[in-house]
Amino acid sequence: MKIADLYCRVSSDEQAKGYSLRSQEDLLRKYCGIHNIEVRKVIFEDHSAKSFNRPEWKAYLLEIKKNKGKTDLLLFLKWDRFSRNTGDAYQMINTLNKLGVDPQAVEQPLDLSVPENKLMLAFYLAAPQVENERRALNVIDGMRQAMKDGRYMGLAPVGYINKTDDSGTKSIVPMEPYAGIIRWAYEEIAKGVFNTEQVYKLARKKGFNKTKSLFWFAIRNPVYCGKIFVPKHKGDASHFVKALHEPLISEDLFYRVQDVLDGRKRNQYKTKIVSAPLLPLRGFLECPECGKLLTGSSSKGHTKYYAYYHCFGGCNFRFRADSANDQFLNELRRYIPREELADVFRVVVEQVWKGQTHDLQQDHKQLSKDIAALEEKLAYLRELLISKQIEPDDYREMKTGNSEKLERLKAKLAGLNQDKTDVRALLKQGIGNLMKLDCVYEAAEPELKRSIISSMFPEKMGFENNALRTGRVNEAAKIIYLINSELGKNKKGQNGNSSILSSEVGVAGRLRASANIYKSKCCIYL
Repeated sequence: MKIADLYCRVSSDEQAKGYSLRSQEDLLRKYCGIHNIEVRKVIFEDHSAKSFNRPEWKAYLLEIKKNKGKTDLLLFLKWDRFSRNTGDAYQMINTLNKLGVDPQAVEQPLDLSVPENKLMLAFYLAAPQVENERRALNVIDGMRQAMKDGRYMGLAPVGYINKTDDSGTKSIVPMEPYAGIIRWAYEEIAKGVFNTEQVYKLARKKGFNKTKSLFWFAIRNPVYCGKIFVPKHKGDASHFVKALHEPLISEDLFYRVQDVLDGRKRNQYKTKIVSAPLLPLRGFLECPECGKLLTGSSSKGHTKYYAYYHCFGGCNFRFRADSANDQFLNELRRYIPREELADVFRVVVEQVWKGQTHDLQQDHKQLSKDIAALEEKLAYLRELLISKQIEPDDYREMKTGNSEKLERLKAKLAGLNQDKTDVRALLKQGIGNLMKLDCVYEAAEPELKRSIISSMFPEKMGFENNALRTGRVNEAAKIIYLINSELGKNKKGQNGNSSILSSEVGVAGRLRASANIYKSKCCIYL
């Protein structure tokens, strides 16, 4: 009586289609019963047949090498259960024959001692391989066509979620809160206020619980501005297409962020210090004893924590943070404009805004010229290709570089077209918040508090003899303080017969000169 080992194999996708290891075992055992063959052991494998690098197969091969002569046959249902690689299959058959084992497919029996049967074996092995490769090509072509149509393929990136509608069409849609965090991260990086590492840390505080590498991938991914990258394939060059899904950001914002990340755009502001809520003045105060910038920390008392600003590196200067914070708030109230000035500020800033939009119109014209020049250049390259004056590879290389520049310019132009700021609404809200600056400051997050402090006091402040000492004040805040002082004199009866704005000839001019600073402040206070 011959002795046989039974080999049952499925791959993961075949298991999902209904192939069963147990059903293979049942058929093989019935075959052995009919042909009076003793079953020694059954090997179950859940692995692809593209190669023999399979866990159970390697263990089985090692066993029969150690126990040579204990089995005569290796039985499986079909040859594609044994292998789907013709070259590897012939080598493995020779290895098994040397070990005294004859591999056979019970549903496709072949006497391999007959040379002609090896042709049939090649067909049995090659047919599944050809089928798999054809299926793979069909899948690749289908996915590529879907990408060309603007569909995002695969697992949705962070900020989106995969969705299938009633008709069976698959797409990705924004998913909160991650979508909002991604939008915020792009806007913060484009501002240049915080470096990317700090933006990532702030994003984690907002609820972004993904890894840093995934965050970097997100801020580099054009999917968020509604573009799908179609990779190079055969004769087709790689290119971008407009996506079908809803973008989270504009193309202009995406490219501005890439410029920051690639170093093509310098940050406009120095990197800010991230401070604790109880220490908003951290980094703005100067030590009166050694001149270093004061840091801050909290100490635990009997019932709660107490915050202190203090020096370091051997200097023992320190004082209570709540006292300094209260004094700064009182100082801030001195620079809140009086209600009588609201209309004056509104008129001046509107005039400055109109002057600046003239520069935007010039930028619009220049961008249009640059776009036209690039399009003409691409058309010329096509003519050279058609007339065979350049090689196709050279054409593709030049086209790729110029097309990328063209995409960036078009995105920037689209950003200018979309940037239709309603300055009157902006001023209404901004001036309204400026009139209650102390309340805005108290309710603000630490980052906004620091923006308010740095916008008004460009130089470091000091704290000695239990009193806050401020340095230079920016021009806009200084003018507000001076006008408030003059209006205060009027209320006391001084200069009561003349208007402050008419008597102070230089005020309007100074307001106009500092309106750019003021406009930035209005944006901060929104």
